[in-house]
Amino acid sequence: MPRVKRGSKRRNRRKKILAAAKGYYQRKSKLFRYAKEAVERGQKFAYIGRRLKKRDFRGLWIIRVAAASRSNGLSYSRLIHGLKLAGIDLNRKMLAEIAVHDAPGFTQLVETAKKAIAAKPVPEAPAAE
Repeated sequence: MPRVKRGSKRRNRRKKILAAAKGYYQRKSKLFRYAKEAVERGQKFAYIGRRLKKRDFRGLWIIRVAAASRSNGLSYSRLIHGLKLAGIDLNRKMLAEIAVHDAPGFTQLVETAKKAIAAKPVPEAPAAE
């Protein structure tokens, strides 16, 4: 088996890890072994956090839309249902933006949803025989 010395490759790898660990506390910023563990752990949390951020923002948008629709006399679920019936295809992010920055426009959306719900025929319950 041929001998491998790894001079520049090894040095570059270590420099990259230690640069990523800059600002870490004590050994984790100075020694490669500890820096490698800390950087891997930090990258794991960053990966998880990028997914959690999406979840958190969706929850925030739903809360904003729900509050605005309640102030217009309609629950969140009824609003979403009414918008679907009316054929208005807006995502929660856009609804939240409209609710925060354009209250009259959001009120029009709520009224449209109310009309669509009122126009939908209520299904008859099957008669018990």
